[in-house]
Amino acid sequence: MPEGHSVHRLAAQFDSVFGGSRLAVTSPQGKFAAGAARLVGAVLVSAGAHGKQLFLAFDNDLYLRVHLGLYGAWGFGGDRTFRGASSIAAPRRVGERETYDDVRDGGPAPGYSGPPEPVGQVRARLVSDHGWADLRGPAACEVLTDAGRAAVVARLGPDPLQPDPAGEAEFVRRLTARGTALAALLMSQDVVAGVGNIYRAETLFRRGLNPWLRGRDLDAAAAAALWADIAAAMADGVRDGRIITTLPRHRPDPGLPVRPDSAHYVYQRQGLPCRICAAPVALAEMGGRKLYWCPGCQGGPPGT
Repeated sequence: MPEGHSVHRLAAQFDSVFGGSRLAVTSPQGKFAAGAARLVGAVLVSAGAHGKQLFLAFDNDLYLRVHLGLYGAWGFGGDRTFRGASSIAAPRRVGERETYDDVRDGGPAPGYSGPPEPVGQVRARLVSDHGWADLRGPAACEVLTDAGRAAVVARLGPDPLQPDPAGEAEFVRRLTARGTALAALLMSQDVVAGVGNIYRAETLFRRGLNPWLRGRDLDAAAAAALWADIAAAMADGVRDGRIITTLPRHRPDPGLPVRPDSAHYVYQRQGLPCRICAAPVALAEMGGRKLYWCPGCQGGPPGT
């Protein structure tokens, strides 16, 4: 599932390539036909994200809410003026690339007449004069009023990528009020919005926290430091377009571009030596999700 940094990158791309544009909205698949009819011809005013939720605001006071879930993805394309990644949050795709029609500078592609025929199950298609976006396989795709959007956000915890000075205090309050393991709490979107399995494992390792430590047993200063590290790691993800959590001094090739096998401390490194203490990275299951941690640096389950 795309983590919060990917959704914030999506919001930035929508602002960049569609902001201020009047859009044709359709549902080639048909499942979103009623919602598309409420947005067709409206102007995209702004795009934003809260955790894993994308909100596109239109000038008719309606929002398109999209949650990509495990299989959702946006694909983009357009003429020479359309500058953006060709796909963001596509499952099982590595990286993001920019592709454009090969045309002369300063004008649309010769013969450009709009997007190609939809391929596959396209839930929603947004089209401007210069490009399009196709949504496939989302967990949620719906049209909301401002009150509906506020209700969705109210059910979520603070987003570390939002410039909200109250976010840290709210995270600390929610985290330290519960007797649940930290690793489970970080995956609860009502505690912190946008964190997924990678950021969960990597930030707990970076802070040296036992994944089984209960939230109420963590002091406020340590919880605030965890929030700061999550925010920093996710901001790096927005900038880089990928999750890189290792520091250069902990990589075998610190002066070179970060290879996939050098990007993480513990995530998907079970059985390999810890980059800090050389103990084998461990793997367990918590709440139906794989949990990666270092027993040497973080300890282990109660009784071990």
